[in-house]
Amino acid sequence: MAYDKKLHKGRNVKRIALVLFFFVLLTGCQTMPVVARLSLENAGGFFLYVQPFPKEAERLRFSLEKVSALTTKGEEIPLSLAFKDFNADTLGRQRLLAFVALPPGEYGGLSFRVKNAGLKTQEGIASLIVPEGPVKVDFNFHVERKKAYVIQLALNYGEAINNVTFRPVFLASVPKMPLSGMTGYISNYGSDVVTVFDKKGIEASGAIATGRGPRAVVADRVRFKAYVAISDEDAIEVIDILTGNTINSARIAPGDDPREIALTSDGSMLLTANYGTRTVSFLDASNLVELQRIPVGDGPRSLLIDNSGKKAYVFNSYSNSMSIIDIARRTVVATLPLESSPVRGQFNSKGDRLYVIFSGSPYLVVLDVATLNVIRRAFIGMGAISMKVDTKTDLLYIGNRRDNSVTVYNPFTLTPSYSIRTGGPVGYMTIDGDENNLCLVMPEKNIVSIVNLISRKVVGEIEVAENPQWVSIIGER
Repeated sequence: MAYDKKLHKGRNVKRIALVLFFFVLLTGCQTMPVVARLSLENAGGFFLYVQPFPKEAERLRFSLEKVSALTTKGEEIPLSLAFKDFNADTLGRQRLLAFVALPPGEYGGLSFRVKNAGLKTQEGIASLIVPEGPVKVDFNFHVERKKAYVIQLALNYGEAINNVTFRPVFLASVPKMPLSGMTGYISNYGSDVVTVFDKKGIEASGAIATGRGPRAVVADRVRFKAYVAISDEDAIEVIDILTGNTINSARIAPGDDPREIALTSDGSMLLTANYGTRTVSFLDASNLVELQRIPVGDGPRSLLIDNSGKKAYVFNSYSNSMSIIDIARRTVVATLPLESSPVRGQFNSKGDRLYVIFSGSPYLVVLDVATLNVIRRAFIGMGAISMKVDTKTDLLYIGNRRDNSVTVYNPFTLTPSYSIRTGGPVGYMTIDGDENNLCLVMPEKNIVSIVNLISRKVVGEIEVAENPQWVSIIGER
């Protein structure tokens, strides 16, 4: 066969294109956050938080070299530190100092080894003398397997400083659970816990161990229950809001991979979008017994219930469609083709408009709920991953995987009004109606940021363990 330069060149181009494709694929995978699961099968989850510096400590700064948990038998278990430098800037809010899986048993306290310390003066930093060995903080606590614990530390500045010496004198305590109406939950997919926080004080106050891969959380403020979708175990768990304990757990079907859940308006039924089996399950909310399951499109990743409580809308990412379910009849009444890979939908305040964002399309689509006709398409750019409509103002808040901000869109013109800087991509968001705050989940930063909707400023941040996915608050709108 004669040598064909054009054919050879074409094959080379194809080879180069193929190499480039896998290069992009691999480098793209490398930018994804690494999920380091905190295995609690034979251990307890231990979360150590540090409270904000007291006012009198604003000139102090010190660095820790090592922190360990001490068993009552004298064993020392080192903790992996999230940060080491303490000063008024880094401790202006509560911080997660460390989280670790501890062996079950009795513990007598913590030990701290200081690297250096100093006081800020007009001339610079005046060094302080620090202890050569570790300093123990007495605090008895008990650890059980498959349980999670939060301990908070408060610096006792008056006892920590003595002339030119510094000792890390902390007061350790178990934080109080927030009042039921002030409770918020953050699911941490990578560490198999749900973080409990006080939405008023904007501080973590507890942790609840779950099954593997907690994702969506929905709270019922009337019955004081919170439901958690346990994705990697094909299960649903129920938390008692008043006690913070898991009170029920049930497997649905193998391979379901439930991603999102929704509670009917009367609180009697729970709907789950089962990503792995292309189904939606109807569960009795009182006992988690599955009443029925129905097939929907391929890859159902999110769902929501309309304002009337009569219909559920399921967004099928792989089949590029939306399934509409009659809740009373438990059947799909319509399937609407949509643009590429629908991510999430939100209703406006009247409930007559449905906004839909897509991962495979740069457009925001607006549907007339009565006719299911597309009445508008607005360009918002590729990469939309989260959306929330404020039913008080009808403003649209949209997060993009490529942006470290949330863009706010005018509901009439569907053009950007302003943006809120976040410091990282926002994977999920909701609004606290009581405090008028926007709550933003940032999986790559392991932070939930709280932004006031009036001032548009960050009023607090809650640091969590690994790969937060969801935030649910009592009183959200």
